[in-house]
Amino acid sequence: MSVDPATFARLREIADQLPQVPGGGKTEIANGTVVMMTSPVKRHELAVVRIAQQLNAQLPQSHPGYLAHGGADLVDPSLGRLRNPDLMVFPEAALDDEAAAFLPSQVLLVVEIVSKSNAETDYHAKVRDYAAMGIPLYLLVDPRLGTGIVHAEPGYTRRTDFAFGDVITVGPWTLDTGVLRTYS
Repeated sequence: MSVDPATFARLREIADQLPQVPGGGKTEIANGTVVMMTSPVKRHELAVVRIAQQLNAQLPQSHPGYLAHGGADLVDPSLGRLRNPDLMVFPEAALDDEAAAFLPSQVLLVVEIVSKSNAETDYHAKVRDYAAMGIPLYLLVDPRLGTGIVHAEPGYTRRTDFAFGDVITVGPWTLDTGVLRTYS
């Protein structure tokens, strides 16, 4: 479902004015609604760091000038979506402008680490949204179950499931998921 540009602009204004509450996490916009996300747990962040380390070790060879980094927003005004992926791969030079968020055309990969409380969004809504945005690759990691999914090809027509401990291929990169931990 797309949101008209005026409505999205108003939602973005509301989201930008919300106070930052300690432990409150990030704000996203989806389906015409501002969504407040809770702060992630440490094991969630450990997964982000370990995946970023592996990607950043390979990016100089596969995509010079790109990096894997978390914490930034991803916006698609035409779809009325503002997401905050746990990790994205994009050109480092894209950080050096005044834009508040990345555009989908700048991003090669999004990574989401499933939280303990809101798996449905990562497994369904974000698959739909990232595919609609044209993001080439979506890596979903689920520490609740010790599993994950690599979504690839246009529209995510190819899906590869994995279990923690597998060595997986995500586009041109290889990741050892044996370094990931499940939630206790």
